Amino acid sequence: MPNSDSDTTPLLLQWQQYTTASPFSRELGMEVRSAQADACVIGVPYRNSLVGNPATGVLHSGVITTLLDSCSGLAIFVRLNRVRAMATLDLRIDHLKPATPGREVLGNAHCYKLTSELAFVRGSAYHDTPDDPIATSVAIFMFTGTPAFAMGTPTR
Repeated sequence: MPNSDSDTTPLLLQWQQYTTASPFSRELGMEVRSAQADACVIGVPYRNSLVGNPATGVLHSGVITTLLDSCSGLAIFVRLNRVRAMATLDLRIDHLKPATPGREVLGNAHCYKLTSELAFVRGSAYHDTPDDPIATSVAIFMFTGTPAFAMGTPTR
C-alpha cells in the first residue's frame, strides 16, 4: 500500500513516534506508512542484521512476527484514536513463504472487532500486495488498563 499525501499528517508522525518508542521496533527500523481507520501499514527495510539464515539471506521469522504483532497493535490504537494498555492474548501466524532476500517487508492490519475488553485483528506481511502474502495473522488483544493518552496529548 503506497503512501498517499494524506498519510503524512502530524497524526501519522505521532503514530510513528509511538511505534518507535520501543527499542526493538527502532532496531528493526519499523516505519509507519499508513495509519487509517480501515488499515495500518508498517514497513521493515531489509538489512543483513535481520537475516535468520545467512546461507539464504532470508529474514528471520521473528522479524515477520514482530512486524505483524506491532502492526496489529497500531491498528487497534488507530481505531480507538488513543493508546490503551493491552496485551497480546493470542497471535496466530501462518508463514506461507520466505521473504525475498534484499526486499523490504510490509505489514498491514485491520482491527475488525472491538469490545470493552478485547480487540480482534487480521493482518498480513507482504512485499508488493497483501494479495500475495509472506505470512498472515489473526490476533486477539486484551485491554489491561485505562488509556495512557488520547492522540495529541502524550503523557510522557
